Amino acid sequence: MNDIQKFDTRLSVEKSKDGKRGVHFKRTIDDHSIDSKYLRKTEPKLPQMSEFDAVRHFTKLSKMNFSVDTHFYPLGSCTMKYNPKINEETSSMTGFASVHPLALTECAQGTLEIIYDMKTRLCELCGMDDATLWPVAGAHGEFTGVLVAKKHFEVKGELRDEIIVPDSAHGTNPATVTMAGFKTINIKSGADGRIDLNVLKQNLNSKTAVLMLTLPNTLGIFETHIEDIIKLCHDNGTLVYMDGANMNALIGLVKPGDFGVDIMHLNLHKTFSTPHGGGGPGSGAILVKKHLSDYLPVPIVVKKEGGFSVEENRPNTIGRIKAFFTNTAVLLRAYTYMIMHGPKEFKEISENAIINANYIKSKLNKYYPAYANEFCMHECVLTPSKELEEKGIKTLDIAKRLLDYGFHAPTVYFPLIVHEAIMIEPTETENKDTIDAFIETMIKIYEEGINNPETLKNAPHTMPVKRLDEVKAAREPNLRW
Repeated sequence: MNDIQKFDTRLSVEKSKDGKRGVHFKRTIDDHSIDSKYLRKTEPKLPQMSEFDAVRHFTKLSKMNFSVDTHFYPLGSCTMKYNPKINEETSSMTGFASVHPLALTECAQGTLEIIYDMKTRLCELCGMDDATLWPVAGAHGEFTGVLVAKKHFEVKGELRDEIIVPDSAHGTNPATVTMAGFKTINIKSGADGRIDLNVLKQNLNSKTAVLMLTLPNTLGIFETHIEDIIKLCHDNGTLVYMDGANMNALIGLVKPGDFGVDIMHLNLHKTFSTPHGGGGPGSGAILVKKHLSDYLPVPIVVKKEGGFSVEENRPNTIGRIKAFFTNTAVLLRAYTYMIMHGPKEFKEISENAIINANYIKSKLNKYYPAYANEFCMHECVLTPSKELEEKGIKTLDIAKRLLDYGFHAPTVYFPLIVHEAIMIEPTETENKDTIDAFIETMIKIYEEGINNPETLKNAPHTMPVKRLDEVKAAREPNLRW
């Protein structure tokens, strides 16, 4: 099959032929019964295609996509795990899908019960006391958590306007801090990729409201001095916020609340297997200790005799953060995943994610040296070898070449503190056969880079769109494609 047959990049309107149609609509409305100002003056530019042509057109387009259902999707710091199809069935059940946002609580008892029960389960899993499930994305959750911290200090009458963010934290953290009206104090990691306790001490002061840390951090490393870190903050009156986007490495192994975290968020669309990508939908649940419970956003789902109800009247709440309810369909998917797994299974999930990441790291370390010479958590950060760099091979070249072999590229150039970073997160859902195939491909790409570097520098070779000028593509996007 040649490229023209394999990648027919014509738009549907370009395939249109006069007189073709998939459905014949009988005219049932007299144009004279509608005011002329509401009638079109020209025919809409819609493709004329048979139903068969339309189905084939969109099916072929779908086959050009990389997705977690069809390809290995090793995006680091952004868990892209398999989404069980049972999740889709439960979330589309009529009793849930048909509930109107303005329905009386009596008509939404099932949905309210799941929200209440899920909050309870998440708190138990993480060692926290209370939670809100209203945030509809990870960054939205961060923002909500920081607003909770801000309200805490307002109620106490303390003026604290600084938040410490390590350079190993997720990139959204500084933006969240700024949006909430705080000043970001960025601190550098130590040589081992962890928070330097001395640097932290030097930056803690009476203005420090929160330490925002990602655990495990974006290097795939656990902060082994976490208890010392939290004690330093608490002795200073500073709250500790944990970005839990990487909780897939800890769930069932540790409870953040047990070592003193005050606020944390969970990305249900990562750790709990709901679909994400393309901008949403997501869920960034916020969990807090009891001294922050009064500041959580409303509404609050409460359990009373006779059923579940919704409370709005909380004097110290930060208020509403979303109209109506949250992304309920996302919660239903995550809830399905949770009730399919007990404590033993959650522990195995984290253990398998860690084993998979370390397996990849150990197999590829010779060709792509790891940033840290130690065991990683759920993800590993590699870099092109010195031999590849001498051939002029960049991380981008490796990522583009992977597409030719049917693998979605891992996260590249992140975290920013690692030169030419290649961040790989296999998750627990990938089997050894898939991981071995990925490893073999990475080694083959290494050999190509050494023996024929132009093959990598001009990749991809088999995609409908070849290598682009990255800067030009960003500034002058060709939306036709």
